[in-house]
Amino acid sequence: MTGLLLDYSALRDRHRGDVIDPAHGEYNDARRVWNGKIDREPALIARCSSVDDVVAAVNFVRAEGLPIAVRGGGHRAAGLAVGDGALVVDLSAMHDVTVDPEARTAQAGGGTKWGRFDAATTAHSLAITGGAISTTGIGGLTLGGGLGYLMRHFGWSCDNLRGAEVVTANGDVDRTSETENPELL
Repeated sequence: MTGLLLDYSALRDRHRGDVIDPAHGEYNDARRVWNGKIDREPALIARCSSVDDVVAAVNFVRAEGLPIAVRGGGHRAAGLAVGDGALVVDLSAMHDVTVDPEARTAQAGGGTKWGRFDAATTAHSLAITGGAISTTGIGGLTLGGGLGYLMRHFGWSCDNLRGAEVVTANGDVDRTSETENPELL
């Protein structure tokens, strides 16, 4: 869908991360996903650096009537992290991991990959059921169930999810846990 003229100044005004269009020098690299057979051409790629960036991207998509694709790790074989004519909400810069060794918990950004998560938790002698491949995004794997090497002992990744921060389709930020919006969990 190259050639699509889109005024994205409204997004640019509210988005701190990079906004990449087809004329940008990094466009071809930014639209690639793990599966090399996927060759889709999004209208824009919004590299999010914060939840506020995600909200701005979702609100822009809704206002412009664009399709949306969300890239956490970009590892799914079907290539759903990128779409023709879509705005790709790229979470790859949101990859911080914070470990609380006393509570035996970890918090991770939506773009975190298993290799980074494992390194952070292993430093505290902690582990969780994760993917077998370090470049897999934790969000997609966990939301898809998340089978891994430790699942016979600790359950699937989704069994260990205690909470999440979710940007809804209407641009709201909701938190979910067993006690807060449990229906989302």
